[in-house]
Amino acid sequence: MEDEPTVRDARPGSGSAPQDRQRPGPAAGERELMVTGIGGQGIQLLAKTLALAATREGRYAMLAADYGGEMRGGPSKATVVVGDRPLRALPILPSAGSAIFAHHRFAEHVEERLRPGALVVVNVPLVDPGAFRDDLRIVTVDAMRAAKEAQAPNAAGFVLLGAYNAGTRTVAPQSLEDAMTELLPPYRRQHAEANVRALRAGAAAVTEAAR
Repeated sequence: MEDEPTVRDARPGSGSAPQDRQRPGPAAGERELMVTGIGGQGIQLLAKTLALAATREGRYAMLAADYGGEMRGGPSKATVVVGDRPLRALPILPSAGSAIFAHHRFAEHVEERLRPGALVVVNVPLVDPGAFRDDLRIVTVDAMRAAKEAQAPNAAGFVLLGAYNAGTRTVAPQSLEDAMTELLPPYRRQHAEANVRALRAGAAAVTEAAR
């Protein structure tokens, strides 16, 4: 049993990327992220945190949300695009260069929109890393375990965000922490320190795996 997350460039899975479909590339200087999970995992807050962190750094960000009416267990998806110039990306991304898979449910049609070489953060064991195409770069993180070890059991989503940002360096880590704190309503501010620990635990997991 592995104690640390793993990083790989290719892994045999469901086959290579389809050759009969062209996935349009990003506009220059833009980075797209698709996040998929279920209600209760903090998917929307994760995405908002990244978008706000980018704008607080003086960059451009676009956020789109797609979720069901259920508080927990229903589909929850979000996309974030970050760039140094006014964005050209569409609100509904035809393709993306990265993704976070927090849960296997409702994740259909996400992988097929990822371009070859895309970075994918996979929340194990809820998502099987071996099921992905072999042309994707997979980072596996046991977010629930890392969150519990960081004494932040309800912040697994921030573990995944910390891992993603460590792998992409989209924004400065401090920008993520500041944005997360800013987004918390007053009645949840007591969770800020735990969320910071979760963000750092995710980043540390990727750093350790890359050594």
